[in-house]
Amino acid sequence: MKHNIEQDTICALATANGIGAIAIIRVSGNNAIKVVEDIFSKPLIDKDSHTAHFGLIKNGQEIIDEALVTIFKNPKSFTGEDSVEISCHASPYIQQEIIHLLLKKGVRMAKAGEFSMRAFINGKMDLSQTEAIADLIASTSKIQHQVALNQMRGGFSSDLQSLRQQLLDFASLIELELDFSEEDVEFADRSQLENLINEIKLKIKSLLDSFKLGNVIKNGVPVAIIGRPNAGKSTLLNAILNDDRAIVSQIAGTTRDTIEEKVVINGVEFRFIDTAGLRQTTDEIEKIGVEKALKELKKSFVYIYLFDMNELNIDDVLKDLSTLPKTVKRIVVANKLDIVSDDKLSTFSNSDLDFIGISAKQNKSIELLKDKLVAFTHLNQIDENQSIVTNVRHYEALNKSYMAIEKVEQGLQNQITGDFLAMDIREILEHLGEITGSVSNDELLGNIFANFCIGK
Repeated sequence: MKHNIEQDTICALATANGIGAIAIIRVSGNNAIKVVEDIFSKPLIDKDSHTAHFGLIKNGQEIIDEALVTIFKNPKSFTGEDSVEISCHASPYIQQEIIHLLLKKGVRMAKAGEFSMRAFINGKMDLSQTEAIADLIASTSKIQHQVALNQMRGGFSSDLQSLRQQLLDFASLIELELDFSEEDVEFADRSQLENLINEIKLKIKSLLDSFKLGNVIKNGVPVAIIGRPNAGKSTLLNAILNDDRAIVSQIAGTTRDTIEEKVVINGVEFRFIDTAGLRQTTDEIEKIGVEKALKELKKSFVYIYLFDMNELNIDDVLKDLSTLPKTVKRIVVANKLDIVSDDKLSTFSNSDLDFIGISAKQNKSIELLKDKLVAFTHLNQIDENQSIVTNVRHYEALNKSYMAIEKVEQGLQNQITGDFLAMDIREILEHLGEITGSVSNDELLGNIFANFCIGK
């Protein structure tokens, strides 16, 4: 599909705003090399691609800065166009002066994501790969980085492209049959088509199943901290964060609303949610807090049930656990280990209750709890080449593809005519093509790239 794209030359600051050692200004378009040469002290047009040149950036006779200019000639550049990167000193004044010089030469400021959009339109990468760039930039943990990097390098899109091409070939043969309908010939082997449909269905089912995990990876593993009032939930949150984020008080019911904070543990990002203490109460505000706590628990990947070992006995703990959802993984944690009696500790230790003993106040065994959380997720054991769907747009397109595949399966079983079979196959092709950008429109692209940062 053709897309409208302006062919003018664009520029933008590719590094973060502010004072620093180095800033990079990116220029791309048909006149990129000529324009930069006009403000540079050395010739550039006749130089080879992927070469760096040291010289002066000048406004007429006025020297703006010493800079390193790197040339990338089409099609061997990120955008597929002639591109130049100017590495200058990261003074805000210098950056703005260089950009101002470029604008005076007829270059315009790039829109958000315009460099990546040009890379997609010029065939340097497919749409899912360009979306992975934004995920890679936004990654805050090792696993997020790993999944985004895998997708940027092709990920599952290369597998889908191969299967989509085979399906396209079958669709072409079926449509060719329609041209010879009077001769009653069959160009497309229905049994081969059935095998291909099964292969695509299995692949898409696997990707759909991975989305739950992908959503957790992209947004952080949600962990609700649940327990009775004064169990030490806020103290535990502060200990995990190594920061006084939540208010800690001896007064029961201090936490009325949920408090959410993110932290990376062993390469995995977690979202910890401190909740109101679970108890019967007549306080309307506290009631709302308890309701929110239960909602957060149900949405969690795993929850921590925290209890005060001094205040509760084993029957109390088991009673609490029996009222909590069994569909969510849990870790039972006994708090205030620093002040518990030896007899109480011995009673719990000799029971069948599987728990971790900690002292949130004294930061005792917090690392053990963190290791247990990471082990529960299994995220640090993911194969770096494993295909995982993290993008909602991809999930929706895969889901529509799956439903279209089931229609083709039914059609083959019912031996429907080639024209209807071809229509159903085309529907699969369209939805699979939405993922890689083989089928897209300018409005869709605009929405996707609008969320990119300027300069990328």
